[in-house]
Amino acid sequence: MTRIVRRSDGTVAVDPTGKAAGRGTYICDDPACREPAQLAAGIQRALSVHSTPGALDLEETHATP
Repeated sequence: MTRIVRRSDGTVAVDPTGKAAGRGTYICDDPACREPAQLAAGIQRALSVHSTPGALDLEETHATP
């Protein structure tokens, strides 16, 4: 699972350490969860921020086994 965090300034970023300050949510490693439109909708729902498809690039290096 990959943690996504909304920082205090409102930006959204991948949190590879899992310890970044801010409201966080987790994205599963299933490719369907990482599809840009579904990912944007999930981030918007979980973190209450507007996110456009493709705005956050989750690379395979962020995926945990």
